[in-house]
Amino acid sequence: MKTKLISKLDMSRRRSQLEIYLDVLWLIKNGTNKPTRIMYGANLSWKPLQRVLNSMIDQGLIVEVDARSKKDKRTTVCYETTQKGENVIRYFNKAKDLIEIEEVSKIRW
Repeated sequence: MKTKLISKLDMSRRRSQLEIYLDVLWLIKNGTNKPTRIMYGANLSWKPLQRVLNSMIDQGLIVEVDARSKKDKRTTVCYETTQKGENVIRYFNKAKDLIEIEEVSKIRW
């Protein structure tokens, strides 16, 4: 499996909206398509996740798929990335490969 696009961050730093969106896109692209699993994987609570998912649907990055016909009767909705969503992931992977990001350690004075 590929390494995650946005590495796990130091817990003292908040993620930007861009990092959250990329985390959610990456999870969906790699098979985590149920809302609760996305929530756990992206480390988000339910309401912020719903806002992110709705925004991504509005922008055409993901689509909502009816999951009632699958064997899991508890889940009614799943998500899949669109071509546009996959292009966004590819674009940011290329950008990440072009720059060298160093882990900045905390400096004690």
